[in-house]
Amino acid sequence: METMTSDAGPDVQTLSFEQARDELMRVVAELEQGAPTLEHSLELWTRGEALAARCEQWLLGAKRRLDEARPGGEA
Repeated sequence: METMTSDAGPDVQTLSFEQARDELMRVVAELEQGAPTLEHSLELWTRGEALAARCEQWLLGAKRRLDEARPGGEA
């Protein structure tokens, strides 16, 4: 497992959808501005990928719950 730097923030798996989305937007903005070093850019990219995956987990879970709530369950 990869070690995160102290400024990387909390464990991605503990974040709510809104927290992950907001941090992902911050990471993207920082990448667009240009990180000071290649190493920092790579750390941001890795964090962004993890945050995007977390958001996708939340969205897929929400879709599954909606599908199950429909009459007849999953189609």
